Amino acid sequence: MPLNRRKFLEKSAVTGAGVALAGAVSAPGAQAAEAKRGAKRYAFTVLGTTDLHGNVFNWDYFTDKEFDDRDHNDVGLAKVSTLVNRVREEKGRRNTLLIDAGDTIQGTQLSYYYAKVDPITAVGGPVHPMAQAMNAMGYDAAALGNHEFNYGIPVLRKFEQQCDFPLLGANALDAKTLRPAFAPYSMHRLRTPHGRDVKVAVLGLTNPGIAIWDKANVQGKMTFPGLEEQAAKWVPKLRSMGADVVIVSAHSGSSGTSSYGDQLPYIENAAGLVAEQVPGIDAILVGHAHTEIPEYFVTNKKTGKKVVLSEPLKWGQRLTLFDFELVWEKGCWKVEKVGAKVLNSNTVEEDPKITKLLGDEHEKVVAYVNQVIGTNAAEMTSAEAPYKDVPIIDLINHIQADTVQQALAGTEHAALPVLSQAACFSRSARIPAGEVTIRDVAGLYVFENTLEARLMTGAQMKAYLEYSANYFVQTAPGAAVDPAKLTNANGTPDYNYDVVSGLSYEIDIAKPAGSRVTNVRFEGQPLADDAKFVFAVNNYRANGGGNFPHVAAAPLLWSNSDEIRNTMIAWVKAKGSIDPAAFAAVDWKLTREGTPVF
Repeated sequence: MPLNRRKFLEKSAVTGAGVALAGAVSAPGAQAAEAKRGAKRYAFTVLGTTDLHGNVFNWDYFTDKEFDDRDHNDVGLAKVSTLVNRVREEKGRRNTLLIDAGDTIQGTQLSYYYAKVDPITAVGGPVHPMAQAMNAMGYDAAALGNHEFNYGIPVLRKFEQQCDFPLLGANALDAKTLRPAFAPYSMHRLRTPHGRDVKVAVLGLTNPGIAIWDKANVQGKMTFPGLEEQAAKWVPKLRSMGADVVIVSAHSGSSGTSSYGDQLPYIENAAGLVAEQVPGIDAILVGHAHTEIPEYFVTNKKTGKKVVLSEPLKWGQRLTLFDFELVWEKGCWKVEKVGAKVLNSNTVEEDPKITKLLGDEHEKVVAYVNQVIGTNAAEMTSAEAPYKDVPIIDLINHIQADTVQQALAGTEHAALPVLSQAACFSRSARIPAGEVTIRDVAGLYVFENTLEARLMTGAQMKAYLEYSANYFVQTAPGAAVDPAKLTNANGTPDYNYDVVSGLSYEIDIAKPAGSRVTNVRFEGQPLADDAKFVFAVNNYRANGGGNFPHVAAAPLLWSNSDEIRNTMIAWVKAKGSIDPAAFAAVDWKLTREGTPVF
């Protein structure tokens, strides 16, 4: 959409895009300091959210009840809206800006429904619930997240049209022109009582991993260079345009690490590096990593200035507040002090304005996910899936292998055995005995991954399993085993521990990482290194997510654009029933010196 982008940049350069309404007085504290010292001062607050992932209501569509977790967090924009209203009332509406750091339109059945079931791209289609809520709350800008691209660029562009605020991505470039495909920044004017406006620039940066994770949607259309490189290009421009304050909204964690290894030359979690390497930044709203960082300072190597970072967890569980204090010096505004903190959305009620606005959409989705699509012979849960071979994960692998076998029927690879990988995405997934609904199946596969088939060898599969086994904490023979402390070694999330079906194997957790997988067999015989297999694998893993060995470079035999969870829903509908006895088997187990742990 080059025309929209050109109009936006013209507006940005001349008047400031997404301009905050003028007016209001400075905060009482700033007024008192001014009276005391005689200097012109002004204070304002930037509020930030990130990784909302389609959460408007404090509701879990997979369990069909109010959201809750072990920390009793709440979720959703309706909760955040109440916090925002309180801060605006305290600070003065015109002394605040509200921004987001991305991953907005994917993650719940609410967002899925309006991308796929009743899509916003249809002629005369609905307005996306996230656009409705964010417009009502008065967002000023939002960075693009990697999950914005999950449903394809047309859905993202339609969402962009429906938003009353710009979607920013300075490093989301058109593949042909290498110019920004979305607005790189927005400029906002805050009117002070001193006759001199404060110009606040918000620079949006997204995640380079999009090129890997959503390759099917963006290849040949868009390219995503590194955050540091693009920040170094744009921050000086924003300063030269008169920005008194520069804030970066970055869909990128602060750790300096990448989950995709060396498959891209750009760092996935680069927010801290941006603060360290690029002069001229005052604050960074961090996203992507789903962690809570109330306030974190990084010293810029060139200037020695401290840059404040904050990440408000995920799903609307927190709201970041950047509090700025400015002083007028030598004909311009200077940032004298800036700090950050987070507010917890579980301390407030939902904003009735937001819940009323989207009540109809919510009820439609609740009805949709509660449709009965089949029956199940015996209850299955994922509670023990991270450390035991359980039927509910076998079900995923069974459906994936079955789907790939049918897809390859009649091809040159039809005779090859099919292996499949799956991970425990949710420890609370449950498929009850008796009637099975859409939400029961969808709750087992909470990501919008699609399915691929790759050609792998026995040796490569051994290396794959060995890498996956890094997930377990080394535990000496005879030492007590606490399942709660056995997993997630070195911060490895559950979704980066893969179980592989079609092989049998043991994982010796007494051994150090890299030498744990033993007794790998195929059809009862030791696995031959030169054996060839079709590997049913999700697109995230196949495109480098988690940095598993070999799979990203393995030949692609088949791929599908339909989400795996849709494939699973369709499979259950077609079969009409699930019987764990038909596919469940204990093919892997944890051991110590040959003795099973469980």
